[in-house]
Amino acid sequence: MKVLYNIGILIFSSLAQLIAPFNSRASLWVKGRRNWAEKISDKIKSGDRVIWIHCASLGEFEQGRPVIEAIKREMPVFKIVLTFFSPSGYEIRKNYSNADCISYLPSDTPGNAGKFIDLAKPEVVIFVKYEFWNNYISALYRNKIPLFLISGIFRPGQHFFKWYGSFFRGMLRKFDKIFVQDQGSFDLLNSIGIEKVFLAGDTRFDRVVQITGTARDIPQLEQFRGNEKLFLAGSSWRQDEEIIAEYINSFPTRMKWVFAPHEIDKSNIERLEKLIKVKCIRFSEYTEVSADARVLIIDNIGMLSSAYRYAYIALIGGGFGKGIHNILEPACWGIPVIFGPNHERFMEAVNLKYAGGAKSFVTFEDFKGILDMWLTDEKLYTISAEIASNYVIENAGATEIIIKEIFKEDINRQHS
Repeated sequence: MKVLYNIGILIFSSLAQLIAPFNSRASLWVKGRRNWAEKISDKIKSGDRVIWIHCASLGEFEQGRPVIEAIKREMPVFKIVLTFFSPSGYEIRKNYSNADCISYLPSDTPGNAGKFIDLAKPEVVIFVKYEFWNNYISALYRNKIPLFLISGIFRPGQHFFKWYGSFFRGMLRKFDKIFVQDQGSFDLLNSIGIEKVFLAGDTRFDRVVQITGTARDIPQLEQFRGNEKLFLAGSSWRQDEEIIAEYINSFPTRMKWVFAPHEIDKSNIERLEKLIKVKCIRFSEYTEVSADARVLIIDNIGMLSSAYRYAYIALIGGGFGKGIHNILEPACWGIPVIFGPNHERFMEAVNLKYAGGAKSFVTFEDFKGILDMWLTDEKLYTISAEIASNYVIENAGATEIIIKEIFKEDINRQHS
């Protein structure tokens, strides 16, 4: 299996090279990995004390972020090396100020793994949620470098739990500790003999609690909202937008409406604008005289998490595709959330929906029924809003559990 794994890595890397001239994401993936060794050597010097944290993409970074920032705050003696697999993580967070060196993860070959570890010389390594790279894991294990997985979540269909999964189970056994989000993951790992497991929860709850304390004011949204209720569609996709637009066109005065599309390229913004039959303005073109518009489209990246504070109801996009985006960002403000049908893989969505702080929809009639209910029944709306807020508060605290457990043997909690 190890030979097949290494062949698979080489085939994947070769295919990325072949399609890079024709595919922007593949191009970023290939170009970003050039000169990685020089980047590490430039940032990490002899004598530096290093913690390496690896995230697949942007979502995993947001889960790892509270841990990174806790380490920098409590143990500033360490330098942070932060790596990404995906361009969607690296390209957005390549200037993140709390990491000392940010890089793409080189392809998982034995040579790359050995060279990376020799250059970075990490004392501790943390992988976030889903990342299992056999050659890196094996090299760390051989070098007796502690390796931890945080915010892990496991399901019965994964390779680890199949009859043919001994190779993948072998990777799990090389982790010093695995911190999981839920009891189901804990039990699954125990069932295959993985005992160094800790039920810590999801660090994203800690992240969104931080957001409520650091969110910036957006006076344009406050002015646009005025004295009306505001509906915010965050990270919306086409199928979400078509249903919302139908409601807006039928009942434009029930609320003010804001879209923050997942894709903000010109053609997608223009497509969205064509769906809407009432006055619509882009955020980049907004002025005080535009406040009478019924719909505002946020055509930038980076303000969505702060924008939720102005909403009365929030929709989280992606539920008609591979899965929904982050529902905790609006929930932490005490805002009821709605999303499409493909949310069953997201524990927080299932739990919040069961508790009553969120609803899901498939059709326009479903969507209309949810909005009409929350807009007309103030008592029910208030209950849903409180459930959303309390759910986030009650599930925060994973970062503290992880930090205390990883560093409980005092791997030099030095502050200078």
